[in-house]
Amino acid sequence: MFSQFVDHLALVAEHLRQRGVRFHYLDGGTPTRQRKASMDAFQAGDGDLFLISLKAGGTGLNLTAADYVIHLDPWWNPAVEDQASDRAYRMGQQRPVTVYRLVAAGTIEEKIVELHRDKRALADSLLAGGDASASMDGEALLALLRGEAG
Repeated sequence: MFSQFVDHLALVAEHLRQRGVRFHYLDGGTPTRQRKASMDAFQAGDGDLFLISLKAGGTGLNLTAADYVIHLDPWWNPAVEDQASDRAYRMGQQRPVTVYRLVAAGTIEEKIVELHRDKRALADSLLAGGDASASMDGEALLALLRGEAG
């Protein structure tokens, strides 16, 4: 379970503790030794969840014990989320992996997901040799921040 907000992860962790759910936790303040111990324990089947700060754990982890990835909030750059999801899609993964992105209707999160679509379309166009970048300008970001339809 990934979030860009450590405070959000702390709320989820407290909720899980109250319900007796076993989990591991990793953020930027997690010491290297504890980080490795938590990762090894999770990979060995100890714990039901791994709460991970997107910035601290989005790269360099092998989490093939996970077959579900949940993004609690969208990051501006969809590639960052993709890298985090790819922690479960690694060599040695034996099961299908399902990725969920939690997005509340009518929020900035919904607009960020629209921005993700635009960025992916731009990347696809550039890779295909098109020029979708000509249609992108600063107005798209302003509309996002104003909450206007894209």
